[in-house]
Amino acid sequence: MENKNASLFSEFPGVSTQEWEAVINADLKGADYEKKLIWQTLEGIKVKPYYRAEDLKDLSYLKANPGEAPYIRGNKTNNNSWDIRQDIEEENIIDANKKAIDAVNKGATSIGLRVKMLKTAQDMAILLKGIDITKVKINFISSHSFPQTLDFFLEFIKNNKIDSTKVFGSFNFDPLSYLLLHGEFYSSFENNIDEAQQLITNCEKSLPNFKVITVNGNLFHNSGASSVQELAFTLASANEYLYQLINKGMAVDKIAPEFVFSFAIGSNYFMEIAKIRAARLLWAKIVEQYNATTKEAMQVFIHNTTSMWNKTVYDPYVNMLRTTTEAMSAAIGGADSIAVLPFDEPYKDADDFSGRIARNQQIILKEESYLDKIVDPSAGSYYIENLCNSIAAFAWDLFKKVEAFGGFAEAVKKEFIQNEIEKTAQIRNIEIANRKTVILGTNQYPNSTEEMLDKIQDDIDTTEEKFSTYKKLNIYRGAEAFEDLRLATEIYINEGNKKPAVFLFTIGSLSMRKARASFAANFFGCAGYEIIDNNGFKTAEEGVKVALASKAEIVVICSSDEDYIALVPEITASLKKQNPEINVTVAGYPAAQIEMFKNAGVDEFIHVKSNVITILNAYQEYLGVI
Repeated sequence: MENKNASLFSEFPGVSTQEWEAVINADLKGADYEKKLIWQTLEGIKVKPYYRAEDLKDLSYLKANPGEAPYIRGNKTNNNSWDIRQDIEEENIIDANKKAIDAVNKGATSIGLRVKMLKTAQDMAILLKGIDITKVKINFISSHSFPQTLDFFLEFIKNNKIDSTKVFGSFNFDPLSYLLLHGEFYSSFENNIDEAQQLITNCEKSLPNFKVITVNGNLFHNSGASSVQELAFTLASANEYLYQLINKGMAVDKIAPEFVFSFAIGSNYFMEIAKIRAARLLWAKIVEQYNATTKEAMQVFIHNTTSMWNKTVYDPYVNMLRTTTEAMSAAIGGADSIAVLPFDEPYKDADDFSGRIARNQQIILKEESYLDKIVDPSAGSYYIENLCNSIAAFAWDLFKKVEAFGGFAEAVKKEFIQNEIEKTAQIRNIEIANRKTVILGTNQYPNSTEEMLDKIQDDIDTTEEKFSTYKKLNIYRGAEAFEDLRLATEIYINEGNKKPAVFLFTIGSLSMRKARASFAANFFGCAGYEIIDNNGFKTAEEGVKVALASKAEIVVICSSDEDYIALVPEITASLKKQNPEINVTVAGYPAAQIEMFKNAGVDEFIHVKSNVITILNAYQEYLGVI
């Protein structure tokens, strides 16, 4: 039979990579290829401008099907379904039960419950009343004693004559994360490993489908770590548990299936898809070294939670857009369970509306986008497959560095983990401050009239700060520095002060004055100042008169560098003569005239390379806001 595809494509002769490169280099006209077209990620991965089929030829694992080792394509073979999980933050057991039932009735198939307030088996019964635990997965996300929680849970199952083989879920047992958060083990690490052994042994007998150890890689992400660091440190933490338990005499085939990897999912869409796939690949590689004999040991259950690090208090509805793409990344990457955080979580307890939106985002991805119908939908993508391979390689190198310290626990004690994440977080902070990284509605295109102060719920932490032996992770959100600026302005106004105003002195070149006025409006809008825009002035005298009448504390001259030479000294001298306290700022950085303009009285220059946080903090001090 004639090959119709061969006949069709014979009309389109192949184009070699060399031919593509020749055209690209011609178009670059001598510009540096590496600088112009190669994107270097935060992780240090160099991403090419395009990929071709030939870039896949050395990736041997691509021959595996879904459900086959090394499981990069996932554990599932006939669908891509995942659990729609909702974590109930409520600690009152009666209220938590009501919220859990409501979540289940509205689409959640997996529930996370806080149990540190449970003191008796009767408390467990109240918490789970009305929930069919054979149909809904139960995840215990906090406890003062997980062995005790297990006892309470087993008593509930026995009293209600429930078939324990039909009960699925997990414990968030992770003493190494506790160490990173508190700088101490809550008991000795040896006792923690004994607890893990006890939990695994008891669950194997009485609760075979319950997973015991959750490795919280999301903590690394929400401390500012890169995707490579999150993956490498999660694997190193899991390997520490694996190694310690094997040394206690347990078999790898019994231990490995007890893990849940809990990753955060950020807004770097393709990177996050690749991270999930790389996690499965590397875990299979690690377990293989311990001579595992079952496929269950080489597979890992991956739970994804949308990032908290990139969420904002201001313009919070943008958080819905962020969580949508993040949930898509998790689904396409093949997550086994996904929790979408409510959009208002950065500043208040989620309400019915925000909780419903969070659940519905996943329901839509399933029922309208059909992302649960196709196994490994990103398979074969030249870009994603290569990105996945790069992440795996970089993460493996970092994993080996942790092992060289003697394992994860020793690397924490020597502060390697914390310091590496801190270095990355500092880079991210600078990129946010310089607006190289855009946080929409916060450090770029803010709504300067928005007020959030009265919507923020006080989060009162009654825990006493104790001395810690080891350095802690710093959990934070990237937007916090900008939000502090805005909130300081709101507090200043609430105390009875006038809202600081910025007058945009637009004059000269139409295109440049509009562009620089827009830039200045965004710049000062980040601090929540009033922005007074103008259509443009024909003369400096006219503009000065209007600027002074506006009573604005800051006047920003917006024009072209060429126009500035004559206009800036004239405008500045006139403004300062009539109001010596007024701040005169120039939008742009005309390097050749900087000293001349400073001598003329210009106070500041704002431009694309400005550290916005540093400069706005200086304005806040000048205005008496802080």
